[in-house]
Amino acid sequence: MNTIVLTGAVMTHPRRIAAAEAIAAKDPKGRVRVVTDPDPSGPPTALRTANPSWSCVGDDSTHHLVFQDDVLIADGFFPYAEKAAAAFPGEAVAFYEGWEGRNSGVVRLAALTGASWARALDEHVPSLALMLPAEAARGYERFAAEHGNGWPYDVVVQRFLKASGIPVRLAVPSTVDHDDVPSLAGNSTHGWRRATFFSDRAEDTFSDDCVSFPVVPYYQYGEAKCAVRHGDRWEHLDTDRYLKRVGMAAPCDAGLVAAADDGLPEPVRRHVWLTAFATGMVVRGLTTRDPDPAVADAVMDALGPGGLCEEYTGAELVEMMPRIRALALAAFAAGGDARRDPAAVPGPPDGAGIAVTGGDPAFAAQLARLLTDAGHPATHHPRLERNRAPHRVPHTVVHLGRPYDDGYRVSEMLADAEKAGVERLVYAGSAEIYRGADQDECAEETLFAPPRHAEARAWWDEEEECRSWGAATGTPVQVLRFAEIVGPHAPTRGVLATWMLRAWTRRTALVVAGRHHQIVDYRDMADALAAVLAAPARPAVYNVASARFEEAEFAELAAETARRTPYEQAPVTGAPHTPLMSTGLITAETGWRPSAQVRNGARAQAQWLACDTHDVVGAARSDSDA
Repeated sequence: MNTIVLTGAVMTHPRRIAAAEAIAAKDPKGRVRVVTDPDPSGPPTALRTANPSWSCVGDDSTHHLVFQDDVLIADGFFPYAEKAAAAFPGEAVAFYEGWEGRNSGVVRLAALTGASWARALDEHVPSLALMLPAEAARGYERFAAEHGNGWPYDVVVQRFLKASGIPVRLAVPSTVDHDDVPSLAGNSTHGWRRATFFSDRAEDTFSDDCVSFPVVPYYQYGEAKCAVRHGDRWEHLDTDRYLKRVGMAAPCDAGLVAAADDGLPEPVRRHVWLTAFATGMVVRGLTTRDPDPAVADAVMDALGPGGLCEEYTGAELVEMMPRIRALALAAFAAGGDARRDPAAVPGPPDGAGIAVTGGDPAFAAQLARLLTDAGHPATHHPRLERNRAPHRVPHTVVHLGRPYDDGYRVSEMLADAEKAGVERLVYAGSAEIYRGADQDECAEETLFAPPRHAEARAWWDEEEECRSWGAATGTPVQVLRFAEIVGPHAPTRGVLATWMLRAWTRRTALVVAGRHHQIVDYRDMADALAAVLAAPARPAVYNVASARFEEAEFAELAAETARRTPYEQAPVTGAPHTPLMSTGLITAETGWRPSAQVRNGARAQAQWLACDTHDVVGAARSDSDA
């Protein structure tokens, strides 16, 4: 074993110093200091106390451990932590993972497959009890000063570790749990919080494996989700959509119909079943060994509270937990026994006839998968290749307009499409083309001349270039003007993304009385494109939106799905704003109607901005532009 010198700190507020001192006293060697908030009268935030807590690492330390002051620690924890430090000297070790996070699904899978450690998904790092190599601990304060920018503490930790190339290892089971006391950092709005799987005794021995999973089902904010790995990226999608992709939707639905009625609310019943069924399917694909019944009971006991802790009180969850556990165990068994229907699995998209080009590459790849889900096999092409084999040449191009970017320009795409013999072009434009229009609501025929506003004119010019190319080549060109797109990888120039970024970083957003907004959920965007592709190819222009909001409603959507921060009323300046669009034409001509839950999409966007961007998100446009 390597020589380990461990130091530690408990970060606290003067009002809870007694609790912090009790935690520090748990270390028999007295290596843990109590560090109090340097500005206890300031706005509540763990970020402020984190800097001195990580900086007090000893000069001769090899590892440093920081606790928050509302924890329960397993017996034998400190020898266990020292062994972990010796076994994984260059890694971050999280001794706690809450039942409300994405990584709850990672811990659940690891526990059910008998693993001792698991690799964390990209998410805010669970920082209730976190150990870092000493050199990393020494570098945290400088990073936080340069890059913290008001982000939540656990997000800053995530970005710091990502930038430093330090992987995060989760203990299975957790050897630290959350004590049920009010949060001084403002986290009580997240409800009752405990570990996904906790042991009150730290094992004397453990294996040094660290499992990772290509698919991770989890239950969060009342929604069944799956994290699916695509190369070095994760896609977070609704679990029912994932089950359809792999041909398991029918047995899942049949099992739920046959399950005994337990009196749970129908949305809870469905999403618990989806999560546990998908978990059983994934576990059976990894091992034929049945899990320890006590472990299965424990992780399924935590499933319901983790997904519902923001919607229900602790008392309500305690009453529901036995019924949720029973339902989840039945679904887990059904998922393990189910067999997929190969005929229900979409064909491979490699030979797909639809190419998605332009826009942000990650968003374009996501859109291609969603189009494939909708029955239109598509692939993302960074550029159309001019010398592809004949059976691989796309017959249709869906191009994501982005005139303010220097990526794959429309002129380049059109030249490549002509050489490839593309038979149909669908241009995904923007409601920004109406910016500065005099009308309160714009129909497709509102524009008959170039708009005056510079950004609107840029979108107009791209549309016109596509239409002119279509007229010259005889290729049908269809234009869809999308409202502000909301979802993962969506452009960050929109008003909602701007407000979310400001909320996450504790900056006040400015609201302007009298404005109205429209958004389109990223899944509705894919379904609208699919509806157009299913109809005969003919020149057309359609406005597309999922929902409309008044200014105050829109600000509340940002607050609910990101972080609740103050909003200030700004004076009405008369700056051009994008008016609402009428959207009846696409419904009349294709039958498409919005069906996605827009709060689900907004939540996905907020999480992506916080947990998946790692400081690569371009600056959102200014408040004066929003």
